[in-house]
Amino acid sequence: MSSTLALIFIGVAVLFILGIKFLSSPKTARYGNLLAAAGMVVAFFATIPLMQLHEWNLNCTLMAVGIVIGLVIGAIGAYSVKMTAMPQMVAAFNGLGGGSAALVASLEFLRRSHSLEGVTVSAAVPMLFATLIGSLSFSGSIIAFLKLEGKFERPHTFPGQNFLNGLVLLVILGLCGYLISGQTNSTAFIVMFALALLFGIAMVMPIGGADMPVVISLLNSFTGLAVAGDGFVINNLSMIVAGTLVGSSGTLLTLLMCKAMNRPVTNVLFGAFGSGGGSQAAAGGIAGTVKPIQADEAALLLAYAQRVVIVPGYGMAVAQAQHQVRELSDELGKRGVEVQFAIHPVAGRMPGHMNVLLAEANVPYDQLQEMEAINPSMDRVDVCLVIGANDVVNPAAREEKSSPIYGMPIIEADHAKTVIVMKRSMAKGFAGIENHLFYKDNTRMLFGDAKASLNALVAAVKAN
Repeated sequence: MSSTLALIFIGVAVLFILGIKFLSSPKTARYGNLLAAAGMVVAFFATIPLMQLHEWNLNCTLMAVGIVIGLVIGAIGAYSVKMTAMPQMVAAFNGLGGGSAALVASLEFLRRSHSLEGVTVSAAVPMLFATLIGSLSFSGSIIAFLKLEGKFERPHTFPGQNFLNGLVLLVILGLCGYLISGQTNSTAFIVMFALALLFGIAMVMPIGGADMPVVISLLNSFTGLAVAGDGFVINNLSMIVAGTLVGSSGTLLTLLMCKAMNRPVTNVLFGAFGSGGGSQAAAGGIAGTVKPIQADEAALLLAYAQRVVIVPGYGMAVAQAQHQVRELSDELGKRGVEVQFAIHPVAGRMPGHMNVLLAEANVPYDQLQEMEAINPSMDRVDVCLVIGANDVVNPAAREEKSSPIYGMPIIEADHAKTVIVMKRSMAKGFAGIENHLFYKDNTRMLFGDAKASLNALVAAVKAN
């Protein structure tokens, strides 16, 4: 590699690092995306001189066709996807990235195994690593996509499942060891590839829909590591840097999200959370009664409050009600009401889901408060408006030791003077347990579609 190309790749690495840095704040996230995308464009064109293009015209044509197809699919997907389907899109794109990384490594392995240069141990390790992790990320992301689509969001388990999965993993590792030892057996490699795809499916199937944000983050880190492995295989510095950044940041995010749920990663992967085990308290077994409220009554409470905290959840995303939420916040602000938004780290179906929705509605960034920042002052909140959130505000996490979510940090909405919960029905959340908040003395339930209820609230606030 020439010194010029080396300097270009260093510049690309800087762009990637700055992109990750800017993603740490909603105010600069858009610029972070643009910087990282610019770095990827530069890296692509800088890589072309390194390619051994024996049939230059044919290869250039194929690359051009691939670029155009990718741009068209990506643009159509980005412009047409609904915000409620954004987690599915993230899962799908991540799976495609993992599958691409696996294909690059596998094709390079098969090419070298049938050429005079052969496959050395130092080359076989990153190739097999990228193939294994990339294919696992591909198939696992497809299952995550289907779970987010509601096809089978509940865990699918059977007796001895973990033992069988462990056996499959041992076979995969055994085949990898066999191939690393210098046995360039194409059949063994293909079997290893197929088992890795199967293992990705088997790993995600037992995980409940409530844990999909963690799974997506983990699979994203797998894709990054697979890309880094490809970088070592084809001696591409930009791929190594980009993959390592994605892998490390995804791993850190996974651990932080598990900490936010007070659960180890092993419990997420092997605990079959939401399968129906643990406490399934019936409504009759919880002290208190459900107290409905009408929109005009709720509007009076909101309009004459001094401080209001809004807790958004997946129900807000399903109803596409983020713009109505901002309109309500603006109307309350005109009356001198202090409005804040409490964001739980795992609310929604992907990391930062609520932040994305509220940013789309142009909610001011300084109104968004993280769980740790808002909880100490919740007892000084006049009205806490919960919109479609369930498990992340469930006091059972604090009060009921037998609950499967016991110990999980929650937004302590029940500490507010009055809580208004907006839901379509009394249906349970993804954790599959009753929400104790609904039966508290200071809680009122505003039933109905979130968008319609919010429109009614806005109209009633304006009328007061």
